[in-house]
Amino acid sequence: MKRKIIRIDEEKCNGCGACAEACHEGAIAMVGGKAHLMREDYCDGLGSCLPVCPAGAISFEEREAPAYDEAAVRAAKGLKGPVRPADGGSEAAARDVPAEGRPGMGGCPGEAARTVRPGSAARDVPAEGAPGMVRAGSQLRQWPVQIKLAPVNAPWFDGARLLVAADCTAYAYGSFHEDFIRGRVTLVGYPKLDGVDYSEKLEAIFRGNDIRDITVARMEVPCCGALEYAVRKALRRSGRDIPLRVVTICVDGRVARD
Repeated sequence: MKRKIIRIDEEKCNGCGACAEACHEGAIAMVGGKAHLMREDYCDGLGSCLPVCPAGAISFEEREAPAYDEAAVRAAKGLKGPVRPADGGSEAAARDVPAEGRPGMGGCPGEAARTVRPGSAARDVPAEGAPGMVRAGSQLRQWPVQIKLAPVNAPWFDGARLLVAADCTAYAYGSFHEDFIRGRVTLVGYPKLDGVDYSEKLEAIFRGNDIRDITVARMEVPCCGALEYAVRKALRRSGRDIPLRVVTICVDGRVARD
């Protein structure tokens, strides 16, 4: 079958082993100081390895390869229980999560895909400079939010209004949850600090899901332009015609331009 699978450029590989550690399925191993895709049927094509590679040696490609065999992966890890549907259709089956909120394949709990009910943790907080209290509640709809951790084919991407935000924006803009996160699926990152190019993963998200529109929230500082560039590059390469809005926020919390 023809499907998306990772490709490792051995010449670029520096032998750090980060990809093998990040691969929850055990598809990658270090051989002779280089990373190798040992089992194509263990690679789920979601790309957890891609953003951790400091050398840019990993990319996606679409080619003939055996289907991802989750049953074999689970057997190799000594795990029991049902596997996710082949079409990845259920929310509990997003990525390698056998039940919502529980990581599968021995992965990090912080990477477990889950849906969050907005406002469920609302509480009363004092309103500065005004009597009484105001109601404050999170508008976050899903977890994880980091671009590096988000599953490419998570069910909450379908039909979503997507927010891609620089991580500083929520600190600079006081009403970020109400004005930006509310009603959107949120991805957060900062290429300069993460040291990765998000465009390839974002391209896979744009290409593989029914995204209604994209809002990029960035800071006015020049280095924040890398996030906007990554989104534009990914959108162009995906071939999708998705409405894009870019909002630039000043360090004092004002919106510079929209």
